[in-house]
Amino acid sequence: MIPIPKGFAFGAVCAGFKNSQKLDLGAVVCEKDASAAGVFTKNAFPAAPVLVAQEALEKSGTARAVCINSGQANAATGERGMVDCKLSMEMMGEALGVSEESILPCSTGVIGVPMDMGKWRDAAPKLAESVGSCSAMDFTRAIMTTDAFPKLAWARVTGLPGNGDGGPVHVLGIAKGAGMICPNMATMLSVVMTDAEVEPELLREILKESVDISFNRIVVDGDTSTNDTVYLLASGAAGARVERENKAVLAEAVAEVCQALAYMIAEDGEGATKVIRISVTGAKDTDDAEKVARTIAKSPLVKTAVYGKDPNWGRILCAVGYSGATFNPDHVSITMGNIPLFRNGQPVEGQAKLLLAPHMRRQDVEIGVDLGAGNGVYEVLASDLGHEYIRINAEYTS
Repeated sequence: MIPIPKGFAFGAVCAGFKNSQKLDLGAVVCEKDASAAGVFTKNAFPAAPVLVAQEALEKSGTARAVCINSGQANAATGERGMVDCKLSMEMMGEALGVSEESILPCSTGVIGVPMDMGKWRDAAPKLAESVGSCSAMDFTRAIMTTDAFPKLAWARVTGLPGNGDGGPVHVLGIAKGAGMICPNMATMLSVVMTDAEVEPELLREILKESVDISFNRIVVDGDTSTNDTVYLLASGAAGARVERENKAVLAEAVAEVCQALAYMIAEDGEGATKVIRISVTGAKDTDDAEKVARTIAKSPLVKTAVYGKDPNWGRILCAVGYSGATFNPDHVSITMGNIPLFRNGQPVEGQAKLLLAPHMRRQDVEIGVDLGAGNGVYEVLASDLGHEYIRINAEYTS
């Protein structure tokens, strides 16, 4: 059974945004004002719901609900998109009996298509009526687009001081994302909830730190969406309070949940069959390590080689070479599955292809690069790239 943090309830309905009979509009509702934090896309064309949510969080740092629709991204829709987003939240606020400014919006789907406000008008009261009778899984399915499976993760924390017995505290995370994934805060959306009591400023710190080591370290196709959003809500309903001195206890649980969700997104990359774990060590600094890791993660040649179970380490070497990092090529080492492939400027002698065959058949494929230039380290998760990714995205709007 999925443990639901106290104070939260879910709603989900079919509004017709997907032109199907599937759930496509969902809400997470808190019984009272919850502390809220958000991390958003760095794309220069942020979607209307991103801008509306940023404005709302800057004003209050609290929220009563998160409302997510799938099927229409409401991105690149100009002033009309802003008006439609605010109107949809006004409809939801009226239906839920809360202030429209206390609802954080998210949208996912096709870019450049205006929202169908008639469908919003019809669906808002139905969604409000469904709150409390729907499960976390219903909500998760409502926000999916090309996802192959729903993504949920949770953690339990004990020992926090509070007004009651001090615990337990629960953390639940829900995410969607399979394509257009290269978060720079994947299309990825996530809502993470906890029933701990946390002040908004501290909550923002916890969320940013968690996102930096989870969602910001996955690559499916190298595209940063216009709609990327991660929310963290704290209801305080468990009676356990998080202060700066015990922040690490909750932060570790939130990071654990975010990392689990991030792995699922990489695993579910559109058409993906494998997760590639790229670890870079020995870089001049962290920035150079990140450059190399992300360059490998975005390389179509590396990703297609992994898809084809081809241990073509020359493609990895090539990506390292054009990454822009500073290093001496004679000091670089490359491994796959901990099997040495390249060292001291030349291939490692041996039956590398034969040894790598079992590793290339695994779900997780490990690539290691040591630049021999310093102490910088970085790790990224990526998905492979195959025929199905092309099919899905070639037919996305048709």
